[in-house]
Amino acid sequence: MLLALSGGAIAGIVIGAVIGVLVLGVIIFFWGGYNSLVKHKNNVDEAYSTMDVYMKKRYDLIPNLVETVKGYAKHETETLENVMQARYSCMTASSAEEKAEKENMLSGTLKTLFSVAENYPNLKANENFVELQSSLQNLETEIASSRKYYNGCAKTYNIKVESFPTNLLAKMFKFEKRTLFEVAAEEERVAPKVQF
Repeated sequence: MLLALSGGAIAGIVIGAVIGVLVLGVIIFFWGGYNSLVKHKNNVDEAYSTMDVYMKKRYDLIPNLVETVKGYAKHETETLENVMQARYSCMTASSAEEKAEKENMLSGTLKTLFSVAENYPNLKANENFVELQSSLQNLETEIASSRKYYNGCAKTYNIKVESFPTNLLAKMFKFEKRTLFEVAAEEERVAPKVQF
């Protein structure tokens, strides 16, 4: 048996349906937007962690390289100390911005170290030094690739954090922009030269 609905009852049903659709839309927006922000934040964290692993490998390689150079270049203690100090600064950096700045300093000191090595032909012929150079060159390539990946993830995440309407959720749940890992000066945009 069909019930006849009055105009007021139909209007009530329509209004209820519209409100239900709006509430459902808001729930879907919050759910999807929040999950998207979490996914992109985790991608950035994973990319940074990968880059950090390669940088730590480089930090571990540097003392061996310095010790090898020290045996041949006894008069270059200031250069060797600068490399070790830059390494320590990178290892103790507390933020992504500070780490990027310290990494730029380390790259500069490594360039200086390799230019010093140019003056010592016996050092350049040393098998251990050549092997360390090759390892460092491979790590520099891996670091560059992982920086590119990190910056890509950070860019995508930053777009989400800054774009409407997800920026409302980002502010509400305290998702903050991530700093890109960039090289500071134009002359430092090239990896340290490790081939002689």
